[in-house]
Amino acid sequence: MPVPIPRQRAIPAAEGGQAHALPTPSPAPVRATEPVPTPVGHLPTSSDTDQQATGPGLSLLVIEDDPVGSLSVPRMLDAAGKPIRIRTARNLTEAERLLTDDVHCILLDLALTGPASAAEDDGDELATLKHVLRLAPRHAVLALTASGDTEGGAEAVRVGAQDYLFRDELDGRLLSRAIRYAVERKRADAAQRQLTESRLRAQENARLERGLLPTPLLDGSPLRFAARYRPGRSRALLGGDFYDTVRTPDGSVHVMIGDVCGHGPDEAALGVELRIAWRTLTFAGLCGDELLSTLQKVLEHERADDEIFATLCTVDIAPDGRRAGLCLAGHPSPLIARDGHLAELLPYENNGPALGLLPNARWPRRQVELGGKWSLMLYTDGLIEGRIGEGNQRLGQDGMVAMLRRQIAAGLRGDELLEAAVNEVRELNGGDLTDDVAVLLLDRDRER
Repeated sequence: MPVPIPRQRAIPAAEGGQAHALPTPSPAPVRATEPVPTPVGHLPTSSDTDQQATGPGLSLLVIEDDPVGSLSVPRMLDAAGKPIRIRTARNLTEAERLLTDDVHCILLDLALTGPASAAEDDGDELATLKHVLRLAPRHAVLALTASGDTEGGAEAVRVGAQDYLFRDELDGRLLSRAIRYAVERKRADAAQRQLTESRLRAQENARLERGLLPTPLLDGSPLRFAARYRPGRSRALLGGDFYDTVRTPDGSVHVMIGDVCGHGPDEAALGVELRIAWRTLTFAGLCGDELLSTLQKVLEHERADDEIFATLCTVDIAPDGRRAGLCLAGHPSPLIARDGHLAELLPYENNGPALGLLPNARWPRRQVELGGKWSLMLYTDGLIEGRIGEGNQRLGQDGMVAMLRRQIAAGLRGDELLEAAVNEVRELNGGDLTDDVAVLLLDRDRER
């Protein structure tokens, strides 16, 4: 829906009225001058205009090719009473040179003509305006139209200008108010656009996170499942940690956890692809080296860069729940807490490389005895790479094992154990972790 256009003729007489009834800040109109341009930097943002209260006032760039000097821009004051600085350009080439980071608003004469300002769109009366909008997408723009050309002014606003003025009504107070309005409207539009983009990005991230962290398929299994995922929000980027757990028709339970190197939506999307591929291949009956070799082919075909790799840990638990096959592809070894024994890491010798590092790699599958009653915890390296205190010392796997032994001895199990572990790692780090943390727990109680 088009935004209503403030009409200059509707200003009350007490504020605006006709030009001859208004005392302007300085009654003598002056020609626009061209100050020495500052080096070109970033285009003005809301933070730039926020500095107007303490820094220099507003700055206006006038683009017009008036050869006889009939267009005079009056002296103007901004809302803080500071003079609005004016510079002028005769064509778009000059305008591009003068469009520095201290310009807040552009006043464009729609009658601008000449070879230097002609756009490629022949016959388009607003081609010059469209060119300026492409040249300065983050600047406020005022269109200057012929007297009474309401339709042309409205069309200019529809195309992208913040407002329009009639050429013969360049009253100082009216123009200064229009400049302030245009700048604020541009800021509001930019803020709304950023908010919309943030919401869309959050929705996309939420969809990716749901893909990375699915609901386990454990119907009919006596095992209990718990999981925690905490993004490294200080980085404000989605990571590539992923996990999954399924039960196949023969009664075996298959669990995996992985981590794509890097952070961002591309890495997260690759993690989703690897997780879905793992689930599909597992239901197809693959495991161990055959499954990981196929996953490496998926990664090699789907990754955006040859330097991208992924670590992975897979555990295949036998139907009786007492034995498991373990494969490690450059990933930290799981932790197991057996009934009557201290928690410890499963063997991690003779493991294979991360996926995507070495062609024709192999991943040995080690048989592990679990026992009758046990808890098995899989995790990503975010859980062990947090710092301890203010130094550079990391928690590491030894520190994690000691922490979990203490928490298990205190009677923590299941969800409570995972929550306590993640919270303590964060506290030891002194705040949010720089990397994502994914951790899951499978429990077997032989009495069940």
